[in-house]
Amino acid sequence: MKLRKIAAYALAGGFGLVMAGSLAGCDDKEQEQNVRLQEGALVRLEEVAPGKYKILEEFPSEKTQIILKSLDGSERILSDEETKALLAEENAKIDAGTSNLTNQNAQLSSGGMSLGEAILASAAGAIIGSWIGGKLFNNPAYQSQRQTAYKSPSAYSRSVDSFNQAKQQNAKARSGRSGFFGGSKSGKSGGFFGG
Repeated sequence: MKLRKIAAYALAGGFGLVMAGSLAGCDDKEQEQNVRLQEGALVRLEEVAPGKYKILEEFPSEKTQIILKSLDGSERILSDEETKALLAEENAKIDAGTSNLTNQNAQLSSGGMSLGEAILASAAGAIIGSWIGGKLFNNPAYQSQRQTAYKSPSAYSRSVDSFNQAKQQNAKARSGRSGFFGGSKSGKSGGFFGG
């Protein structure tokens, strides 16, 4: 009789452990979803003069997208192909030494940037154009020019704050991702605004 009770408790206990593990797994999936939501960037660029653009706003997003607001007020989403072509064109300018992003003497603050420059100055540029990153991120001219790409200083501050917050959430979610059986997964670290 005692053996049956022990077996029943063991079975219930085992079932409880399996359920706890399943719930921990669900928690991991939910945290993974949250991490995934923070790994892209939604960027809105505004045309401020014919062919000249500023970053209106940007924030972490599940998918990286660039929304272009034209002078007439209409908006459209740039396709991946358009974006990659613009980044390749800007990369060629960087290699040739003719990019305003890497030219300390360029006067970009008032007139805006070309579309390719504005994309590269944004978080989306860092994500999509990460292969160009080594040429830019340690370049002092780029660091100072990038801030002038924003429509206003407050737009720049909001962007920095939102990506720093996302980075902290990513780190918190990743550090808390150890399920019942102790399996901890590690993800990419760092981000557009350093760290």
